[in-house]
Amino acid sequence: MAEVLPRLTKEEEKQLQQLLKNVRFSLLFKGSVHGYTAVAFHAKCDTQGPSLVVAYNNTGCVFGGYSSQGFNSSNQHIKDERAFLFSLNKGENHNTPLKIPVKNADQAVHDMNDQGPTFGAGSLRFLVNGADVTTTDNNNYEFDVAELHGNNTALVECEVYRVEGIGDILESPWRKITWTPEEKSNLMDSIRNYKTCLNPVAQVRILMIGPVGAGKSSFFNSVNSAFRGHVTCQAISGCDSTSVTKKYRTYTIKDGKAGKILPIVLCDSMGLEEKTEAGLDVDDIPKILEGHIPDRYQFNPTISIQSDSPGYINSPSLKDKIHCVLFVIDACKVSILSKNLEEKLRTLRAKVSQFDVPHLLLLTKVDELCPFVAENIQDVYRSKAVQNQIHIAGARLGIPVSNILPIKNYSTNLELDCNNDILILHAVQQMLRYADNYFDNISFAAKD
Repeated sequence: MAEVLPRLTKEEEKQLQQLLKNVRFSLLFKGSVHGYTAVAFHAKCDTQGPSLVVAYNNTGCVFGGYSSQGFNSSNQHIKDERAFLFSLNKGENHNTPLKIPVKNADQAVHDMNDQGPTFGAGSLRFLVNGADVTTTDNNNYEFDVAELHGNNTALVECEVYRVEGIGDILESPWRKITWTPEEKSNLMDSIRNYKTCLNPVAQVRILMIGPVGAGKSSFFNSVNSAFRGHVTCQAISGCDSTSVTKKYRTYTIKDGKAGKILPIVLCDSMGLEEKTEAGLDVDDIPKILEGHIPDRYQFNPTISIQSDSPGYINSPSLKDKIHCVLFVIDACKVSILSKNLEEKLRTLRAKVSQFDVPHLLLLTKVDELCPFVAENIQDVYRSKAVQNQIHIAGARLGIPVSNILPIKNYSTNLELDCNNDILILHAVQQMLRYADNYFDNISFAAKD
């Protein structure tokens, strides 16, 4: 399924941040995509915890409600002392939101499996006869209908977000990193001078695997940028609904525009998608790991590469094989990965393990996960939100926390940032260390 993008703007999100401190919003349901029905709503939003319903009508009103208990199809009223209704751009100077707290907390939410989200005993009910909303003034919430939504009950969109607490900043980082220009220089030298323990192999080949839009191509561009000395975009990247990468690409990295080739090759694969016959074919992975698939091979989501396919490498050498796998996931989407994508990732991890290839998980876009990190990347290992997301990712995909690295790619910046480079280069250094484990295993096997 294509990535579902929120309608909520950054300015509207800031207004909601005034009502709910230290939180972030993860889109669960979008009426125009999933359908304006109670069935679709409950399928996407039940058991998701604290939830925010945001509605948009054709007069420009943005309004909705918040439940700290969320929805569960319990067919009963839910007690929630923190529930409230809201309307944006209605406060003083149109910069502060209108908040309507619950009056009768015992009936804050009417959680019916055959109805859309309903606040109170019908005070504010969504998804009525499709995209409509009904409002009544009763003892649960006290509000003026015109003030809430301009007395316009026909919606042009209805969204539901999970509300996730980002927590505070830890006093001390749980991973130690030195944030100095000298550290960046040391990391670059370490990567430049890296040599494998097996002489025939001059470059480590690292395969990147991840869902559409996770940032695989952007990671190569970011590593390339750090060594070129300016932001580059050699690999095609973007936010398309399907994988931007259509071919298997093997990217080398130069140390500067005219410098020598570095001892690392980043191999970009097609993005994973939910559907069975879409995105990267899981059956292609063993052939990539074994070095059978050539550079610029055109992926076919409906059928894996065959031995008689053009360019197929029949007898790959050790240098053609993959020495480390890098799973890449958007940090903001770890908690809302679909069951299909989670299963695909677990299946791929099992296949990688069968070939004794070490693997890491790269969590991208951590600046979007936590505002503290967005303001200062040095807080990445002090952010409770990042720490929590790393543990969630490890539990969902069965990957040890020590194998999970958070980064921020160069996707909006026009100039390099030393601290950002340090985080990216640390990730590369860890990949080379894991590749050493691969070569060590081969050396030991040869001796046996």
